[in-house]
Amino acid sequence: MPSKTLFALLLAAAPATAFAQSAAELKPAAPPPGVTAGPQAPVPAPPVIVAGDWKKRDAQDLLTFIDGISAEGLDPADYHRAALSDAIDGHDGAQLSQVATRAFVKVANDLMFGHVTADGRIDWHVRDDPFTAADQQALLTRALSGHSVGDSLRSLLPTHPQYAALRSLLATTTDPKLKEKVRLNLDRWRWLPRDLGNKYVIVNVPAYTVSLVENGATLNRRKAVAGALKTPTPQLSAIITGAIFNPWWEVPSSLSHEVAGKKGYVSVPSGSGVRWRQPPGPGNALGRVKLVMGNPFAIYLHDTNAKHLFDKQARAYSHGCIRTEDAVGFAETLLQGTDWDRGKINDTLASKKSVQANIAAPIPVYIVYFTVAATTDKEGYLSYADMYGRDPTAMLALNDKPLPPKPVKAAAAKPGAKAGVLKAGAKPAAKPAAKKPQVAIAR
Repeated sequence: MPSKTLFALLLAAAPATAFAQSAAELKPAAPPPGVTAGPQAPVPAPPVIVAGDWKKRDAQDLLTFIDGISAEGLDPADYHRAALSDAIDGHDGAQLSQVATRAFVKVANDLMFGHVTADGRIDWHVRDDPFTAADQQALLTRALSGHSVGDSLRSLLPTHPQYAALRSLLATTTDPKLKEKVRLNLDRWRWLPRDLGNKYVIVNVPAYTVSLVENGATLNRRKAVAGALKTPTPQLSAIITGAIFNPWWEVPSSLSHEVAGKKGYVSVPSGSGVRWRQPPGPGNALGRVKLVMGNPFAIYLHDTNAKHLFDKQARAYSHGCIRTEDAVGFAETLLQGTDWDRGKINDTLASKKSVQANIAAPIPVYIVYFTVAATTDKEGYLSYADMYGRDPTAMLALNDKPLPPKPVKAAAAKPGAKAGVLKAGAKPAAKPAAKKPQVAIAR
């Protein structure tokens, strides 16, 4: 999945202070005759311009869309509604195009990516869709040429049935707290890629569920055990390519001190020291199967030897990985279309040898954090506990309120101090989030 190119939008009428650069560079001019050219300083490319020639009928279509945007859980006041209305009533065509383009850019950005930006998304590592300034210009051009501003913007909304169901719930509930929770979770759906794939696995951590979805229908749903409060499961996406039966557990170096020398663990030379592995068997922490889904956080879906935890209602016990109910059966479902039927799987498990089975086609997996889901029963929804306390910060960001200060990094340890322990599955140090490049709006 390609990395998303986010761009900042002008939120006021003041001129932009910085511009995004295009991929091409301007060719430097040749030096005058007789002058030896020295190293050339980089010459900035012209700014990326998003511009449109707006007619009043198209601007009115945009204003109507903005007036109804609360149905998506968003605030019309965030999209230059007053300025747009004034421009429509005025007689300055250039001013109308400027204000309408700015409003269109802001609406498109929030529908495509969500209103909550990176600072409000705690432990969020799902890559966004690409949506460059050129993409947005193309969208605007099509919208104006076809006089289809509202339809063009609606095309950016999530198509997942749960988004539509939450939208309906927002329209019918009178509970103010539930409304706010639904608004937030609608925005979380906008954080995800628009195309999740025809077939994918989605893990909702607060619901403790693992689901296999194909063509919008849930084919298989299992209980899950997620990360404990001290070792929360990050939100991420990965690609499942197979399953390893009778897996070895490669003990993270941060946990080596807990298993070193214990019965049932094997040491392996590593550099000037050793690393530890746990062989397949009934006591293996990964159980009988682990899904192959490479990611930088070492988070996997796998079996467990502590199956009694699936009987609990709140199941936050892991070091971050997702322990999956009947993981062998779930792996069998993913392996459909290959020669890995239940008989072959059982024979492999009985052999006690570690064997990898590859699925017929890669399947994306999304580990997400939805604290409310719409249902078809009388109640109409299920509300889940905000187990990791991520809702308040995201809610502040959704309502454009100041965010709480980020935790101050601990000072460097003094010589001889014990190193901190990073639990298995805990996320590595995150890189600073890239800032959105700014896009110039034609004036």
